[in-house]
Amino acid sequence: MSPRSLTLHPDVSLAETDDGAVLLHQRTGRYWQLNPTGVLVLKQLLDGRTHDQAAQELTARHRAAPDAAHRDVSRLVDELRTARILVESR
Repeated sequence: MSPRSLTLHPDVSLAETDDGAVLLHQRTGRYWQLNPTGVLVLKQLLDGRTHDQAAQELTARHRAAPDAAHRDVSRLVDELRTARILVESR
């Protein structure tokens, strides 16, 4: 079974800033701020790449340790899913 792609919840808007990005859940009014590294990971995932591919890109661009990159990607995805920012594509 292939992994499902992730997308932003329909009620979430993304605005890039000089310091990263802001995600606003328009229904709840809650917002999240991402630093540039978080934006890199989010864009990778929204482009259909897997968690592993996003971690590899993070490792390549920022010389991060592979284990740390995988943990960071998983943590970000878990937090954004719990907050209903990221949902599985249908």
